Amino acid sequence: MNILLAEYAVSHDPALAPEGRAMLDILTSSFLKSGHTVHSPTEGKDFNEEIIRLGKLCDEGLVIAPDHLLARYNKQLEDVTRNIGCNSFSAAICANKKRTGQILLSHGIDVPREVFSGKRIVKQISGCGTVGVRLTEDPAREGEFGQEFIDGEHLSISLVGSRVVGESCLYYTGDTPLLLALNRQDIRFSPDGLVSYHGGKTPVDHPRMKEIYESASKAVMVLGCQGYVGIDIIVNSDRIVIVDVNPRPTTSIVGIAACMEEEIGQIIIDASYGKAPASVHLKGHAKFSSDGTVTYDRS
Repeated sequence: MNILLAEYAVSHDPALAPEGRAMLDILTSSFLKSGHTVHSPTEGKDFNEEIIRLGKLCDEGLVIAPDHLLARYNKQLEDVTRNIGCNSFSAAICANKKRTGQILLSHGIDVPREVFSGKRIVKQISGCGTVGVRLTEDPAREGEFGQEFIDGEHLSISLVGSRVVGESCLYYTGDTPLLLALNRQDIRFSPDGLVSYHGGKTPVDHPRMKEIYESASKAVMVLGCQGYVGIDIIVNSDRIVIVDVNPRPTTSIVGIAACMEEEIGQIIIDASYGKAPASVHLKGHAKFSSDGTVTYDRS
């Protein structure tokens, strides 16, 4: 099949370009190994126009873009070809971090409480990653909101959701999302409170793995996400807290792909047809940096 793989940051967001390049290269390689032909936007050209041009030539498509832009480009993709990532409606919901938290909380899923004063985490309502996130007592700026600071382990869990909306009569299975891996995140706080992400390690074992998966899986189902989804979580002795839902491939994919026997590209395609495997096979461990550099250890 012809696959449109459109990664935004490579030529449109210098701050995120290394991370974007790493994800693009991993997925391109995986699709090619699975026997597909990959088409990607020409760097420097209008991203939206390239999605339209290439999408008309392709059987399937996947967009990777900052959360506040993802829904727009996914909708454009859906107008010209079949989207094997998250549907545009769910991507739009997830882009609003405040609204996402309200929805999850209404379904009994633990999220950080919104707070308006004191030392707290301040972030953009429609932000991407840790950009602009800080621990502060200062007032939130326009387009931002505050959340309680939660001390605990910084983890993420990578899942692949099967078809939820669109062609549901053909491919909907009702299966819970496929677990790829639990990942440890390297999150750092600077002296002035700025939060930064430096990569992580995968896979990791955890005594509360079953609870973590159940909470993350419920979040994916409640929000209607499909395709690759990365969920940021903080875990301590009292709580398992969903911090962020990323309805797209995340940096952890480069570490997971280094350890996984299966091809992640084919898994994403198969899941969109309701044919995701029951599990995947991981060997060894991988450390990955925020720019996508991977160190693999077979032990």
